[in-house]
Amino acid sequence: MTKIHSNPLERSIPSNTVDGFSVGDTAIDGIGADIISPVLSKCPFNRLGLYGLDNVAPILIAALVSEEPLLLIGPHGTAKSLLLTRIAEALHLPFRHYNASLLNFDDLVGFPHPGKDGTLDYIKTPASIWGAGAVIFDEISRCRPDIQNKLFPIIHEKRVQGLPLLGLRYRWSAMNPPSTEQDENGYLGSEPLDAALADRFAFVLTMPCWTSLSEQEQLAVIKADTNPVQDRDALYLQKIVARAATLLPLFRQSMGEEVAVYIRTLQALLAQAGIHLSPRRAGMLFRSTLCVHAAAIALDPSAQASDSAMLAVRNGLPSRAQGIPMQEAKLLAAHREAWRLANVSPHDPLRAILTTLDPVERMRLAIACTDLGKSDFSSVVADAFATLRPGQRDAAAVHLFETGSIGRLNAAIAEDVANRYQSVVTPLQFSEALHATSPRFKTWSEIKNLLSRLNPEDPRAHLQANAIAACFSRKEIATPEDAERAFNCFAETETALRGVAA
Repeated sequence: MTKIHSNPLERSIPSNTVDGFSVGDTAIDGIGADIISPVLSKCPFNRLGLYGLDNVAPILIAALVSEEPLLLIGPHGTAKSLLLTRIAEALHLPFRHYNASLLNFDDLVGFPHPGKDGTLDYIKTPASIWGAGAVIFDEISRCRPDIQNKLFPIIHEKRVQGLPLLGLRYRWSAMNPPSTEQDENGYLGSEPLDAALADRFAFVLTMPCWTSLSEQEQLAVIKADTNPVQDRDALYLQKIVARAATLLPLFRQSMGEEVAVYIRTLQALLAQAGIHLSPRRAGMLFRSTLCVHAAAIALDPSAQASDSAMLAVRNGLPSRAQGIPMQEAKLLAAHREAWRLANVSPHDPLRAILTTLDPVERMRLAIACTDLGKSDFSSVVADAFATLRPGQRDAAAVHLFETGSIGRLNAAIAEDVANRYQSVVTPLQFSEALHATSPRFKTWSEIKNLLSRLNPEDPRAHLQANAIAACFSRKEIATPEDAERAFNCFAETETALRGVAA
């Protein structure tokens, strides 16, 4: 049986006071809770006149603590630019705000001027990027490709033309959802970001929409003004950021190993679901998960690490910047399984089984591991069956029965496997009227051609023939190419599961 250990990720909660700053309390250093409605007072962004950000506040705080690039995505009017501008004001940062769709490179660096020693210098202007502590690239998805390429080193490594941007801490960007075939709600003219550029943003945050706000938040948005940020409100944000920065190394030490296992497992499970992450993104997610949890605890000492991890991952994937909709169901399933496995003993075979990409190998390992409980074994088999191709499923069903492993499955899954097994071991009786010019006729002709290659004296050849015929009758095979693929998959899967020479 798989032993689930107590969760160190949920136990490592440091004290909720640092330097006299009480987290979760609206009164900080004499700042009273009566300044603002108690319901809206705890989120530091409410104090900046920005409402409805409570659920994503840990992401924004984490971006400030880590100083990693942040990208905001949302429809017009969702306060993307206002949010970034008021954060910069609250942190007393010298910042530059550029409309990337209108940007020329001279706007960034100033006018080139040859130096006396043959070097190239720039005549700086008040709008040039030199000396900025934060930079905001608005409408980055409407930027010309050549300008986008020049923004890349600024966002990625705080350099321009190979020169370091001394003093630059924050690189922020904003865009409307891009228009793609996969996302019809995107904005015309907002282009998907280049994959390499999108992968440089550690945080990719979708702004909350109007309908997701509570009635009180909507009213607060309507009544909000644009007065300058008050010192006491700026101080509140600064203290939250400082608190999270203090907690971060404590969490890195107390739960870093478990979070690393979680990210590695998550990456493998997402790959099985067709969501592939770069090694760079895995490192980003590791750092951002720890940072988001530090921020969440700074905001609310009762925050759970599992929720922080899900929040970090959901807002740490670059797909939305590329116009690829978030696959929430797959993401949530992978998160839950990865979180559970992060607490499984390193020597437990379940972790190795579930992180194996090939579903056939995953099933082979599960069948060989007789210590797996019925629930875990059934889950592995069901997940593998869902991704196996025609021919592979049939060979797997045969193997489960021949090894006696069918008895280890839950009743519902065992019944599905048994139905497929029956169609493989019993010659199929079916009739179908096919015209000689129909695609089905051509496919059946190819199947007969494939079956003619089998040795009628070989009992396993009969299993293969029945399996391909059953796949055809279930309309899992639509073309001659499908037929040949299923024919080969059955033989290859049998070889892999039985461990016999090809």
